Amino acid sequence: MVSAYDELPRTPANFVALSPLRYLDRAAYIYPNQNAIIHGKRRITWREKYNRCRQFANQLQKLGIGKNDTVSVLLPNVPAMIEAHFAVPMAGAVLNTLNTRLDAKTLAFMLEHAESKVLLVDPEFTALATEALALVSQDIYVIDVADAEFEGEDKRIGQIEYEDWIAQGDANFEWHLPQDEWDAISLSYTSGTTGNPKGVVYHHRGAYINAASNIIACGMTPRATYLWTLPLFHCNGWCFAWTMAANGGTNVCLRKVDAELIFKLIAEHKVDYFCGAPIVLSMLINAPEEKKAKIDHRVEVMVAGAAPPAAIIEGMRNIGINVTHVYGLTETYGPSALCASQAGWSDLSIQEQAQLHSRQGVPYPLQDGMKVLDPDTMQEVPHDGQTMGEIMFRGNIVMKGYLKNPEATAEAFAGGWFHTGDLAVCQPDGYAKITDRSKDVIISGGENISSLEVEEVLYQHPAVLTAAVVAKPDPRWQEVPCAFIELKEGITASEEEIMEFCREHLARFKVPKDVVITEIPKTSTGKLQKFVLREWAKERAQGEFS
Repeated sequence: MVSAYDELPRTPANFVALSPLRYLDRAAYIYPNQNAIIHGKRRITWREKYNRCRQFANQLQKLGIGKNDTVSVLLPNVPAMIEAHFAVPMAGAVLNTLNTRLDAKTLAFMLEHAESKVLLVDPEFTALATEALALVSQDIYVIDVADAEFEGEDKRIGQIEYEDWIAQGDANFEWHLPQDEWDAISLSYTSGTTGNPKGVVYHHRGAYINAASNIIACGMTPRATYLWTLPLFHCNGWCFAWTMAANGGTNVCLRKVDAELIFKLIAEHKVDYFCGAPIVLSMLINAPEEKKAKIDHRVEVMVAGAAPPAAIIEGMRNIGINVTHVYGLTETYGPSALCASQAGWSDLSIQEQAQLHSRQGVPYPLQDGMKVLDPDTMQEVPHDGQTMGEIMFRGNIVMKGYLKNPEATAEAFAGGWFHTGDLAVCQPDGYAKITDRSKDVIISGGENISSLEVEEVLYQHPAVLTAAVVAKPDPRWQEVPCAFIELKEGITASEEEIMEFCREHLARFKVPKDVVITEIPKTSTGKLQKFVLREWAKERAQGEFS
């Protein structure tokens, strides 16, 4: 029998697709004259930003760009990068933000795999882009994005410069919400433990929801000021490009992370919020006193990539900045869990606070589910702080899937949950804490490094017989790659020669910072005992290993 409730219709009057594009439309309407973007001496209001995004979208359509076409950007945190987060989906296309720290070969794979049709390039990365473009088979329309704040040479490789290009667009361009909120809005590539990077696809619905979830998670005040210390190519800046439109606040751009400049911008613009890896916080804490501008207002920072140690929490508090630890993956739009503070925590010792804040915590406000499950039975593990399981998510803040990789998508979503690969326990208060990683991933300065990728390069060296790469604790980067090497009999190679070989084949941040030539411990079946190597790496970090 059909219920009268079920007979009520879904119509354009009571149902529209969720999309972060609506946040921009609203901000321009309500706060037309408020600054949306600050970049050096430049100011762009919400009305100006809205018009510029419509011009951008109109120009894309003139190039024949439409639904499901990919537009890639190789940009630092500049106004064009923020504008692309709205203009590209306004044209119906998919935004692909490229990691500027990667090597040309990896970027070329991404451009080709994504079938990119347009590429925006900053002058700092023209050499990198030129090398990558030479390796792709398709034609890509290249747009140079000049920047007055860039101190280097204004090299150009594209058909036209960005400002000249969007000036030809229609500021009254009529864009439309997606017909389906499930439509793709962005594409980000994640470091895989094997093979090539996987393309993670976000949809409009997830972007809309996580943008709002960020506001709730950090208690963001209306019309806040946000400093872009976090690269916008990391999970679309963890969705904060869309969050700031929902908030109606101000984006303060930052080309590069510089402690003195960060302090200056926080003080000058009364920055309320920023995000980053622990290395950014460590840089601020350890900056010379003469470079630390006084902070006399409340500032909140979300930290991810590694748990903040006690020294970070205490050091930031002394500066006047409160730290919140969040956890997530590229596949979950960035943060999908947070270590929510409880009453009484601030009364504990710094060491006790660090223990509590080091946990991955509880679900993000608008994430449907986060549990520590036994991957074999898919049953939740006891909240005893001892029984190990795998952190899994489900809900609207989970990727659409991996582009052109149905097998990996099916594996990731097995049992109706997204499998993170992170092994954890659930403590009696319901907070999850990672105890190990099932994926061989090193997190260095907020960047994911596949140990298997580094090992693959090491095995290409003619002197290397066996190679194993593990994470080594580092006071600045939190973790760095540490390589243990067995050489082939009769062949010699120095540690420096091994590192130089890696520099020729890997992005610099992936190169092992420590190489140890030694006999690698193995099981009776010949399997490398990485757990032993991890302990050795820790001892080396403490200066005790010889």
